[in-house]
Amino acid sequence: MTITEQAVTADEQRVSELTDELLSEFPPKNVDSTTFLGAQFDKGLAWVHFPEGHGGLGLNPKLQRVVNEKVFAAGGPNAMFRNPIGHGMCGPTVVAWGSEEQKDRYLRPLFTGEEIWCQLFSEPGSGSDFAGLSSRGVKDGDEWICNGQKVWTTLAHLARWGLLVVRTDPEAVKHAGLTAFVVDMHAPTVEVRPLRQMTGEAEFNEVYFTDTRIPETEMLGKPGDGWRVSLTTLMNERVSIGGSIPSRGSGTIGHLVKAWQDLSADRKDPAELDEVMKLWIRAEILRLTNIRANQNRKMGDPGPEGSIGKMASADLNKDIYAKVMDVLGAEGMLYGSYEMIRPEVASGFETLQKAFLRSRANSIEGGTTEVMKNILGERILGLPGDVRVDREVPWSQVPRN
Repeated sequence: MTITEQAVTADEQRVSELTDELLSEFPPKNVDSTTFLGAQFDKGLAWVHFPEGHGGLGLNPKLQRVVNEKVFAAGGPNAMFRNPIGHGMCGPTVVAWGSEEQKDRYLRPLFTGEEIWCQLFSEPGSGSDFAGLSSRGVKDGDEWICNGQKVWTTLAHLARWGLLVVRTDPEAVKHAGLTAFVVDMHAPTVEVRPLRQMTGEAEFNEVYFTDTRIPETEMLGKPGDGWRVSLTTLMNERVSIGGSIPSRGSGTIGHLVKAWQDLSADRKDPAELDEVMKLWIRAEILRLTNIRANQNRKMGDPGPEGSIGKMASADLNKDIYAKVMDVLGAEGMLYGSYEMIRPEVASGFETLQKAFLRSRANSIEGGTTEVMKNILGERILGLPGDVRVDREVPWSQVPRN
């Protein structure tokens, strides 16, 4: 056994013992979720790769699996479910770019779900071309005055804080003139409007900022660091969306297998079974790929390889739920209530029909499949990049609609 392997074994033993201690002191069935998650954070078991004192132990991120398996088996809460944008994207960004004061203030209530977060990136005129955004931030003393519109903001109607990127230097090239802030979503100058989806829900929102004042102490990084800050968020988002590692046969493919198993014997067509098995194999390949990617991550900040799982899972999810509708037959058309609601958590899978409709967004949210292909081609395979005529042009001189 190498020294590195011995260290990993010792670290895994430490994480396992701390998790057992957590479950003994705070039995999930006897304490509320907020108390349990707060204790989990305090023991460094929220994100084990985060620094000590900020919800982590400074260890390899793959050891989080040890914590999650024990906690979930004991009936403990899932912090990701309570605050998916905060847990999977904003938390890692705050720990990478925030000041010590920001880490102390935001990370614990983010993990416990007491303060929900949202991510304010996309705009009506800059979706895939995120660096082309036009929301503005102008310095005024020790504050920044922000104006603009964001769109497709998940759970903005519930959020206490938002991760906002605005343009603070229009004379710089588009990637260089951006700055990131933590913004108070309850400020009177912030307006959140629902965007109804084809599921009937308004999980997404459009958000308007009108002379919204943000203290300079809420900046993440320095002026002009917004693009690099956003890359931290986006890479974590893609791992969060496409990098999950469910147990074999569970998750989305489990829904298809159960739908098939529930069919009466006279409806189980061998040709249809062959299609189901092909999708099961694709799901297992993706699961194993994500396991390898997770094991190869030496630090908490994922790289462009996270786009592999995101791209593959998007198409796979759509194909799986399309096949579920085929298996259900006419029953697949029975959607139920189409009443517009504002969900309390990220859109779930209450019915297979809803899951089918919701999966249509998988190839758009978190970066379109086309963008993922560009990232993989350029940054992983080393292929020539797309033509970018505005690369060296100040943003103020780039033509816009």
